[in-house]
Formats: sequence, structure tokens, C-alpha cells
Amino acid sequence: MLLEELAAKHERNPIPFLVSSTESLTFNDVLAASEIDLSQVRSGDVVALVGDFSPSVINALLRLIDGKAIIVPLSADTRASFPYFFESAGVDVLIEDGVARRVRGVRLDHPMLDELRCGGSSGLVLFSSGTTGKPKAILHNFDSFLVRFRTPRPALKTLNFLLFDHIGGINTLLHTIFNCGTVVIPSARQPEQVANDLERHQVELLPTTPTFLRMLLFSGLIESRRKAFASLRVVTYGTEAMDQNTLDRLCAALPHVDFRQTYGMSELGILRIKSRARDSLYLAVGGEGIETQIDDRGVLLIRARFRMLGYLNAPQPFRNGWYDTGDIVESDGSWIRITGRSNQIINVGGIKILPTEVERIALLHPDVVRCSARSAPNPITGQHVEVVCEPRTGVDLNRAALKFHFAAHMQESVRPHRIRIGAVDYNHRFKKA
Repeated sequence: MLLEELAAKHERNPIPFLVSSTESLTFNDVLAASEIDLSQVRSGDVVALVGDFSPSVINALLRLIDGKAIIVPLSADTRASFPYFFESAGVDVLIEDGVARRVRGVRLDHPMLDELRCGGSSGLVLFSSGTTGKPKAILHNFDSFLVRFRTPRPALKTLNFLLFDHIGGINTLLHTIFNCGTVVIPSARQPEQVANDLERHQVELLPTTPTFLRMLLFSGLIESRRKAFASLRVVTYGTEAMDQNTLDRLCAALPHVDFRQTYGMSELGILRIKSRARDSLYLAVGGEGIETQIDDRGVLLIRARFRMLGYLNAPQPFRNGWYDTGDIVESDGSWIRITGRSNQIINVGGIKILPTEVERIALLHPDVVRCSARSAPNPITGQHVEVVCEPRTGVDLNRAALKFHFAAHMQESVRPHRIRIGAVDYNHRFKKA
């Protein structure tokens, strides 16, 4: 049983496992936490587990794995989408605020769910972010998903910034549990509160996103609160594109920190990623059972042994086991750099440009915090580029200054046709919406 296996590991390493602003708990404390009544849950039930990394939720997650449930971790921030999530995944039981209740009378009849049930395996359902359409319900065999965590690896004291419904958050939690490390629960996922948590708990590893790292840079906290960042050894970033200018500024501001790019997607499970250097956007993709190739479009394809079983609510994306990531890459020997998405290419009168390139140019401007570029129809060129730029707080940024900036860095044919100044939205995962 998983609980017994993990309890034995932590018995030999009785250090704090779960730390927050109000408590410091060993793993055994978490196991002894007030248990949620799971008597309504049967083996093979699809269970929506709503919460964050609290003792009772972690306790319930591990017990559900042992009980061979199919678990759908959800964040309360996505409550408006719960009806869609429940229908897509076939949720039988909802667990929220310490209470489990049955929400479906008859189980969803789906061959992949039935495969898990017949094999006596636990399952994991994660939802894609849905930035290019409806979120997809991604089904994993949870027992297979856990295999890689049994290889011992170092565990740094980690602020679990990524959320409970994100593969990165689940990965951080499981890596720390299996390697007897310490997870710090953020008091809030905002720059000042994160700085407070880093300093108070002497955090060594911060896994986050480029959007949040830009927020930290422009907050001024790195300069004004140097002690808060002194214990940091590693910052990992992923889920969206990082631009070189931001990475260079971060490396200069935090010279003692190793910046590492992560890469992956919920469909493929956990990939082993190596950054070429702390200030480089080039990376190598590998790991046990991982194969990669680049097709004639310049798009990265990956074949992974521990990939998902499939989508519960969409056509299956694999061809001969290969998954089309949709990421356009350029290579330098065994290293690759992601340059954009194949489904976002903007064609301006036959000249192709990626939104990420326009955004990279915009972020070179010292007063632009965030930006978002997209295509729009044009009666003459077919498409043109439109961009929204969000200025840093207290700055009066105008379109004329931005037009001059783009003119200095881009040829006229692909410069933004329309420039708007305003807020750029990001979602609950701190990924540009």
C-alpha cells in the first residue's frame, strides 16, 4: 500500500514535511490529520477532490490512490467550470470542505475508465488549460504515473507555487513526499506574500511561471528585499514561453540562483529536462522511456512510455505512439529552443511571424510588463498583427512610443497593425490567458 510505503520512508526521516505560516507538520502528522470520511467512495469511482495542499487534502489524495479511485484534482478558482469538468470526467463523488458526497447515480460508461477499473488501478484526470478551446480531460493510470517517483532524487525545500489541479503542482508534491523533503504552502500567490514566505521558511526551490517572474521583477521586491531571496538555490519556470530579455534580467538580479526551464504537458506525464545554461532558453528533453523527433514543419514530436491513456472528451492525438506537441523548435545539436506554436502562425501577405516573436520585441521595452499578440483579418494582406501591452505601474506609456519601439526592431511588413495599451489577462495558473 502506498501509505505504508511512504510512512516507512518518513519514519526514517522525521523532518517537517508540510510547512505553512501557521503550522509545521511531519508526514506522520499529515497521516494523522482529521480524516475525510471516504465511506461513500468505491474502488473505480471518479472522485473530484477540490482544494489546495492542505493536510486533509493530501491525506485524502493518498488514501484515494490506495483505494483505487480515479482522482480529479481541482482548484476552487475554477468553480465556474465544475459542471463541465464533472460531465467530461464522469465524476461520481465530490469531496470539498472535508465532506464527500455522491453526485452521480450511474457510472459513466467509458472504455478507458473501464480499463482502469478492470485492471484494479487508480487513475488521475487532469484538465488542460483550454487556451485554444474547451479543456481536455487527460486520463493517466496513476499507479504507472507514480513509478518514476520511486527513483531517489534530491529534494530541496520547495514553495509549492503551482496549483493542485496542475501537473506541475502534483509533481512537486509527489517528488517531495517520495524523497522526504519539505513543502512550503504559500500564504498567497502574489509577489509580496511569496517574498515573505521565501524569507520566513528559507525556501530553496521556487517552481513558477514566466508571468509570475515578470511580476516579481517589476514589483521591485528583488532589489528591496534581497534577504528574502538569499536562500533560493533554484528557480524553475515553464507552462508558457519565456523571453530572453526577462531571463537575462532575472539572472542579473539573482546571480546566486540557478534558473532552469521546465517543459512538458499533462498528456505525456513527467519529462526530464536539462537547461543548457542558467541564462539559456535551449533545453534537452529526455528521461526514461522518452523519444523525440522534429518533423518537416519544425514541430517537436514526443513518444513517452508513461503517457496518458487518452482524452475522455476528445479524439486521441497519438500517431504510432507519437504526440504532436504543436511547439515549433529550432535545434542546435542535441539542444532545442521553442519559438512558438504551430497553430498560432500569423501570415501577413505571405510573410509568416509568430506571436511570441512580437511579444519578445514588446518585452524589450523597459515599461512593458506583459503583452499579448494575435492575428486579425486584413482585407489586403489576409492577416495582420495586433498587440496589447500592459505598462508597469505608474508609467504613462503611449502608442506613439510603442510604434517607435516596434519600428526600431521589426521590418514594416510585420509590425503590429494595431497597438492597444491595457491589462493582459492571466489565469489562475499564472499563465497568460
